[in-house]
Amino acid sequence: MKISKYSFGMGDRFGRQGKAQLSAILEAEKQGIVLTPVWNKSYREHSIVGTRPADVRKEADEGTKALGWNKPYFVDADHINLKTVDDFIPYSDFFTMDVAEAIGKPSPEDEIRDFIQNNEKYRSGIPGLEIPVAIDREYLRRFAGQYLCAVHEAEKLYHHISQHKNPESFVVEVSIDEVDRPQTPADLFFLLKTLAEKKIPLQTIAPRFTGRFNKGVDYAGDLKKFEREFEQDLLVLNYAKKHFNLPASLKLSIHSGSDKFSIYPLIGRLIRKHDQGIHVKTAGTTWLEELIGLAEAGNEALGLVKKIYAEAYDRLEELTAPYAEVIDIDPDGLPLPRDFHAWNNQKIATALRHVPDNPAFNPNLRQLMHVAYKVAAETGRHYFELLDKYEEIIARQVRENLLDRHILRIFPTE
Repeated sequence: MKISKYSFGMGDRFGRQGKAQLSAILEAEKQGIVLTPVWNKSYREHSIVGTRPADVRKEADEGTKALGWNKPYFVDADHINLKTVDDFIPYSDFFTMDVAEAIGKPSPEDEIRDFIQNNEKYRSGIPGLEIPVAIDREYLRRFAGQYLCAVHEAEKLYHHISQHKNPESFVVEVSIDEVDRPQTPADLFFLLKTLAEKKIPLQTIAPRFTGRFNKGVDYAGDLKKFEREFEQDLLVLNYAKKHFNLPASLKLSIHSGSDKFSIYPLIGRLIRKHDQGIHVKTAGTTWLEELIGLAEAGNEALGLVKKIYAEAYDRLEELTAPYAEVIDIDPDGLPLPRDFHAWNNQKIATALRHVPDNPAFNPNLRQLMHVAYKVAAETGRHYFELLDKYEEIIARQVRENLLDRHILRIFPTE
């Protein structure tokens, strides 16, 4: 099974916006942008909300049937490992194999020596690679000590899935993004080489890019540095596809890709320049658009948004702890619950909606509410009843957010 050149990962915490998300993909297609939808949800998100992988499959199947989608689509077992993968296997056809926890774990000395010996030929350079890559024996030892264990973990996980599922029936992604330091082009080169030697037919790889990819807000970092590194990564991928017998569909995957408005034009220009594909994951944005829709609806829906915020404010440390590496909240920038309670529906919606040049937008509030979906889940049936009651207004927020603020910024029409 091959994934198309351009694919779009659509997260949905509560599994109610599949049709709204797909409607954005359909509208993009009318404008000449062809994307493959991929519904993704992680084990952590299932655990917090109380859903199961079967629910994501149901959402995707029902949404595509309702809107007459007759092209490929996927359900992603997002950020899985050997401990969590089994529940996903019957329902997923895209597996994001997260091996970040194995990065830095020690490997046997004989394996490190073999790796160095097998790759010493690259110390004089990588023939045909269009970027300079400095490689010496010290680098090779450092890479082996950092990444060989992670490669072995990916191999074990891939074979485990393959024992239960035809290898031709699913897409493989390797995720190495949830680490402290970005990978260099040389790191990516040897990662792709060693993964290919393990016969892992990966079609997407999610490296750690330079800068911060905080949840629900724009990219924070040096744009010129990101642009340079992203282009180098594309060149490495192009080389790997030609020389390591990896699938021609291999492409970069951008995790925490929602709302990274400042880098979208750079990504779009570079993938077109080098004729490369891209996969973008927009996991938490949908839940925030649900909140915006509920706020705009007013009445009891607005009251619930205010209640969720007050609870989240009081539980700030608890809710943010699992996301410490991907959020950056200034508590002084958060409104006090009593002040937030006095806001009207438009003020709350405007503060949450990610329009960076609007002075009323509050990135601290947006990030806190991003991780507050646990609070909404705890309200039980009431939250779902309001999603159903105000489906039309919520769907409009979801569709416009994905299409106008995401898809059209990465893939502008002519």
